[in-house]
Amino acid sequence: MSVTSGFAASMAPVFFKAGCPDCRARFELSAGALRLAIGGSHRTTFYSFTCPECGSAVRKPAGERIIELLTGGGVSTLRLHSTVRNV
Repeated sequence: MSVTSGFAASMAPVFFKAGCPDCRARFELSAGALRLAIGGSHRTTFYSFTCPECGSAVRKPAGERIIELLTGGGVSTLRLHSTVRNV
């Protein structure tokens, strides 16, 4: 995952380079094409998108650096909360 941006008037659109593990296509996605979910663990923190080539739903783990890149680039973030029950 990497970020590319052009410098236009005030704010240039941000694109993220990504790849599909199913069809092996490489492409760029806009912030609107990605979703970021931040959970309570590494297993529940991920980003996802739909491959524009084959249509597969792709889900990849997101570490701290990926989270910084995606949130800084305007990707919508969903914070997942676990429910704890007191018995």
